[in-house]
Amino acid sequence: MSIMDKLKKNSKIKTTDILSESIFFAEQDFVKTNVPMINVALSGDTEGGLTSGLTVLAGPSKHFKTSFALLMASAYLKEHSDAVLLFYDSEFGSPQSYFESFDIDPTRVLHTPITDVEQLKFDLVGQLENIDRSDKVCIVIDSIGNLASKKELEDALNEKSVADMSRAKALKGLFRMVTPYLTMKNVPLLAVNHTYQEIGLFPKAVVSGGTGIYYSADNIWIIGRKQEKVGMEIKGYHFIINVEKSRFVREKSKVPISVTWEGGIETYSGLLDVALAGNYVAKPSNGWYCRVDKETGELLDPKVRAKDTIEKEFWDPIFESTDFKKFIKSQYQIGHKPMLDVDYMDFDNAE
Repeated sequence: MSIMDKLKKNSKIKTTDILSESIFFAEQDFVKTNVPMINVALSGDTEGGLTSGLTVLAGPSKHFKTSFALLMASAYLKEHSDAVLLFYDSEFGSPQSYFESFDIDPTRVLHTPITDVEQLKFDLVGQLENIDRSDKVCIVIDSIGNLASKKELEDALNEKSVADMSRAKALKGLFRMVTPYLTMKNVPLLAVNHTYQEIGLFPKAVVSGGTGIYYSADNIWIIGRKQEKVGMEIKGYHFIINVEKSRFVREKSKVPISVTWEGGIETYSGLLDVALAGNYVAKPSNGWYCRVDKETGELLDPKVRAKDTIEKEFWDPIFESTDFKKFIKSQYQIGHKPMLDVDYMDFDNAE
């Protein structure tokens, strides 16, 4: 028996395995959404998407955070016909019709109301402990930012107005406990959170809840937005996903996604800026766009307006006949190079 076999046999942990054979480091199981740039924000690849681990969606109120979470959860449920969505709710801002608008069957959603961090911790850890890796479960918490600590509630009931210093500690403990389960049980967790503005000369948005969330999260998005107006009428919003932290995507990447009142999320939004940067699309005159033949550099007819560049017919030829997907990966995905690529000096012959 080799020393490797002996160590493996003696381990008290049943999932101990040789690294090259470990189920935890096998090929990642990505669930692709129907919005290419959402997949890019999650994985750096239009063909990637949601995977196991903690993804935090942070931003001010009305910044589409819950909608992004439900978009990804919907893709997960479509990918796995036996999957269930475990929805922890502290805001009660998502009625049944909201789930249905994302094509989520309400009978596949387990709705769990929560009032404090400790209640969430006990229930979530219990749920994760009792599911198997083969069980298909996606978890959404809406929201972390709105949760009080148990002490804060007790102080209110006892009419105490002392400052609560326990919430950040409780949240850190929650995610410290949960994080290993998410990988071991192959479960994606989407946590909606708030942001606040850091005090200083150049204030920036900071994710609320303390450092525990930063340490535990696999992905952190900070979402910004600007209005889309026609005259004085607001037609929708342009959201910017700022990648604060990621295992796959270059940090500080910015991914634009547009949403209109009439059509909802624009499936092909965000692609135009990348295509212009890579010369897959050109702007021959103000307000007009066209595809580019990558071999000859020729501008291809027809020329279209910006509103037509969010249509499937415009992007299909680019995806099918060029290396556009590869270009997007090169712009957003983290590259992996050998860490020990060193030229060793021959010290005996060195002068």
